[in-house]
Amino acid sequence: MAWLVVAQGAAAADCPGHPDAIGTSRTLVVDPTEHPRIGAMQYKETLPLHDHEVVLTFDDGPLPRYSNQVLQILADQCVLATFFTIGDQAKANPEGVRKLVAAGHTVGTHTQSHPLGFERLPIERAQPQIDQGIASVTAAMTDPSGLAPFFRFPGLERSDVAERYLASRGIQVWSADFLADDWRHISSNQVFELAITRLEARGRGIILLHDIQARTVAALPRFLHELKVRGYHIVHVVPATADRVATATEPQEWQLHPVSETVPIARWPKVPELDIAADVTLPAPTLSDLGALDGELLMNESFAATRRPNGVPLPRQAPWPREIGVIPHNADSALPVPAADLFEIAEKVHAPVEAVPLVARALEHAPSSAREATPARSLAMHTTKSPSRRSHGRHIGRSGHQKSPVASADRSASEREAPDNARSKPPVRIASLKKR
Repeated sequence: MAWLVVAQGAAAADCPGHPDAIGTSRTLVVDPTEHPRIGAMQYKETLPLHDHEVVLTFDDGPLPRYSNQVLQILADQCVLATFFTIGDQAKANPEGVRKLVAAGHTVGTHTQSHPLGFERLPIERAQPQIDQGIASVTAAMTDPSGLAPFFRFPGLERSDVAERYLASRGIQVWSADFLADDWRHISSNQVFELAITRLEARGRGIILLHDIQARTVAALPRFLHELKVRGYHIVHVVPATADRVATATEPQEWQLHPVSETVPIARWPKVPELDIAADVTLPAPTLSDLGALDGELLMNESFAATRRPNGVPLPRQAPWPREIGVIPHNADSALPVPAADLFEIAEKVHAPVEAVPLVARALEHAPSSAREATPARSLAMHTTKSPSRRSHGRHIGRSGHQKSPVASADRSASEREAPDNARSKPPVRIASLKKR
């Protein structure tokens, strides 16, 4: 009961030789079986702290070089904290564990060897880490009853199987509400700034520190002094026993986001109760309102008779094509008939184009004697091959029988300018280049 006497003296702010000490404001007794998991960083429940209340926790000790300095700083400020001790550290330094108990601090466990990747360990490997850690810390104590049923996962790497095992043993799992990142390679000033900034953002909570780091030892005195300046209070947490009753709390105090009647929350509104003077009767729907085929329900007696013996209904005959009712002639509404000129489109007037046959144009320019003597077939061949003669034997195309309009025009002009005796001469035929 020595730690209880120390806690009561600290709660009275009686710290001899340190009148400016922050002290321990109160002791919170918790039942691990009622709240098996706490810490807002990972769980929906946390400790039922008031505004501006802080719980100090330290991991990975004891390491004499730094843990003893942490113990001295806490003693100078009359502050009590919770330590999560590693089994191997307790075996290597059992005197450090006994100092924690003698100073009145709460001592929990932190596995045997602090393995990395604890959340991936099967229960066959996680359970020995938990059991051996508890056994090693207990063996380092003079009184085994001084060990609290508190446990923290190494690196906060939780697992469902390990949590169920700890709950079966009545051990409470501790996470944290905020960190100071003192395990990282940062300065003590950064540790202080992170601790204060994150605490101010929450207003209260469990802080996780390490008593094996030099930067933590350097930042701790300044941190405790700033807590007192800003009006914070230190709370010491102990487990409930047969002689120590748990502190009376309400269930919502343990919740991370407690329900409050003054703070609006996202939920469905309640249906209001309305006082209606007269009964309101709504018209009952008819079969036509339901859109049933042929005015019948799908599950009528005739359809139920077609069910198979195993209870699966047969499909109905598809009503296709569906008959559409004819609109009566005496309908009240009628659509207007469109006017005839509605669809007229004005067209542009073009001059008529007269087609002149190719043979007729050739006869028009030929001599009269040639028109009378030359048959139509020979004249057609003559006019077709004339472009080849004017192109000096070069082929226009593969066939060589297509007449060029420009060549025909030049030839007609030259014939009009030539004398009559030259026009009366018959045309000279040139053999095809293919035959040459």
